[in-house]
Amino acid sequence: MAITTEVPLSWSRQDIEQRFAFKGGRYTRVNTLLSILLGVILTVVFYALLIPLEGTFFADMFTRRGFIPYLICFFSFWSLSILFIKYRKLSYQKKSLAYIVVPSDTSFVLSSTTVDTVIDNIYECVDDPRHFVLFNRIIIALSNLRNLGRVTDVDEILRSQAVHDESSMETSYALLSGFIWAIPVLGFIGTVLGLSQAIGGFGKVLQNSEELSQIKTSLQGVTGGLATAFETTLQALIAALFIQLILTFLKKSEEEFLDSCSEYCITNIVNKLRIMPFETQNDN
Repeated sequence: MAITTEVPLSWSRQDIEQRFAFKGGRYTRVNTLLSILLGVILTVVFYALLIPLEGTFFADMFTRRGFIPYLICFFSFWSLSILFIKYRKLSYQKKSLAYIVVPSDTSFVLSSTTVDTVIDNIYECVDDPRHFVLFNRIIIALSNLRNLGRVTDVDEILRSQAVHDESSMETSYALLSGFIWAIPVLGFIGTVLGLSQAIGGFGKVLQNSEELSQIKTSLQGVTGGLATAFETTLQALIAALFIQLILTFLKKSEEEFLDSCSEYCITNIVNKLRIMPFETQNDN
């Protein structure tokens, strides 16, 4: 009977998106469908919590100011869902740094003849190295070393892959950057709609009301438009600020992780490389 051993880092079982039966995004990329679903759920839950508060100023800000607050809440919760998933995926990626796949023996030399030892150690740690930033870098570099036998190319490949990973990281934040731009715009649209409603209502008040008491009563509808104008902008600016702060801290953490991956590769891969005599002859 064959004995199956589970690896410590199983992306197929432990990735947060895989757990919810969604296709997991590579590295820290987020599955769009899952993030939208979570955004919808959080929006529905938020408005459900406002039901007991009906009639209060806070609840009226989100339920009696037109359709703009609903959009602001949805895009805000969608953004928070993306940030949460990215945080969980980044935390999972960081676990790879704890595994040293190159023998720590000082006499060990990394060359085309010892590559398989390192690759075997990687597969003892993870089920699919392609889904881990660190191990994917190492696999690409060592595969080149095994096929071409040139240790001088390994450092260059690792650096090139590091640049590619940084570019991929920047791209993964593109949707969030769009939301941070769109949410305040929604607030300004609400401001324009509210002011338009207020100005239009004020004009009707002056035309149709003759007595002071009638003017006071009619002005209540005008103030509703002003409330929409300013409160939607307030909601949007607070939401955008909150999302931007979380994004900044998360992006900083991901950049530090990529730097740690580069340091890991230098310490455990590049410093273990040795140019063999036949390579020197070929270079000459």
